[in-house]
Amino acid sequence: MHLDLLTGWDAIKDDIPVQSDFVFSHSPYWDIIKYKNMRGQYDPDDLSNPVGYPDFIRMLDKVNEKIYASLLNGGRHAFLMGNVRKHVNDHYQYYSIIKDMAWFGDLESHLVKGQHNVTSGRKGYHGSFIPIMHEHLLIFIKRSIWQLGIKYTKTFTRDLRQLQQVTWRDLVCAAVEQHGGRASLKDLYETLDGAKKAVNNVHWREQIRAVVQRYPEFERIQSGVYAVA
Repeated sequence: MHLDLLTGWDAIKDDIPVQSDFVFSHSPYWDIIKYKNMRGQYDPDDLSNPVGYPDFIRMLDKVNEKIYASLLNGGRHAFLMGNVRKHVNDHYQYYSIIKDMAWFGDLESHLVKGQHNVTSGRKGYHGSFIPIMHEHLLIFIKRSIWQLGIKYTKTFTRDLRQLQQVTWRDLVCAAVEQHGGRASLKDLYETLDGAKKAVNNVHWREQIRAVVQRYPEFERIQSGVYAVA
C-alpha cells in the first residue's frame, strides 16, 4: 500500500489504514511551507502550523508512531525529510529534523537525495553560508509484532567546568577567553574555583600556573597576566 502524507494533519487525528506492507510519507518541513494556504482553512493538527520546534517534533513523532503501528510485521515505512535553517536573533540556527525526531523500528537504509526546484537553488550566496540542497530518505522496517525499537536524541547543556574529562588546558583557555583574551592568575583562580577537576585537587591553583607556563599557546603579557597566543 502506498500512502503519501502531504501535510500530516489528517494522520494525527484520523486512523491510518492498517495491514500495510509499505508506507511512504513526506511530512512538512516544519513551517517552511504553510499548507493551510493551499487547503484554504486552518487546522490545529497541521504540522506546517507556525508552532515551536519541540511541538512540531512531538506532532511528527505521533504521526510516525501511528504509521509504524499500522504496518504488517516485515513492513516498511519510507520517510522523506529535509533539514531547516532559520535566522534566530543574530545567527542562523540549523535544525536536523531526522536527528531530533524519534525513530520507530529498525533503520534499514538511509539515502541522501538532491533537492530540485527549490528557492535556494535560484540564489547566489557569499561568505561561509552553505544552502541546504539535499533531503534524507529513511527506510524503517518492522521486525516484530510486539517489540518496538525506539531511538531518540536527548539534548542537554553542561557547563564546561563541570565535566570531569575536560583537560586543564581547555579550562584555562576558556577562562582566558571569558576575560577578553587576557587574564591574570587571580582571574583564572576565580573563574575556575569550583570546577569539577578542582574539587578533589588541593593543588588546583598550582595546576593552573603549570598550564600557562607549559603550553606554547599561552603568552605571558606581564607578571601574572597571560593571553592566548
